[in-house]
Amino acid sequence: MKATIVAGLVVAGLVLAGPASANADLAKSSGCLKCHDVDKKKMGPGFKDVAAAHKGKADEAALAAKIMGGKDHPPVKASEADVKTLVKWVLAM
Repeated sequence: MKATIVAGLVVAGLVLAGPASANADLAKSSGCLKCHDVDKKKMGPGFKDVAAAHKGKADEAALAAKIMGGKDHPPVKASEADVKTLVKWVLAM
């Protein structure tokens, strides 16, 4: 019985970690991790700090536009759809 419960928890953890891992891979392949880190400041703020700063008042579309716009953020090589995915991921932290 205990083994079944533990196995179920492991599977649930892997299922939940899958999207997070995929988004971390997307952040890396898009070049985001050159300037940002999840937990700490690099050249840019840590993703968790960004999420905390926008908690409860985030406008995902405005943040994605800011990142894509190149005025307050260096140019990105990610597609608009990828940037929107990454913004949602960061704000969920």
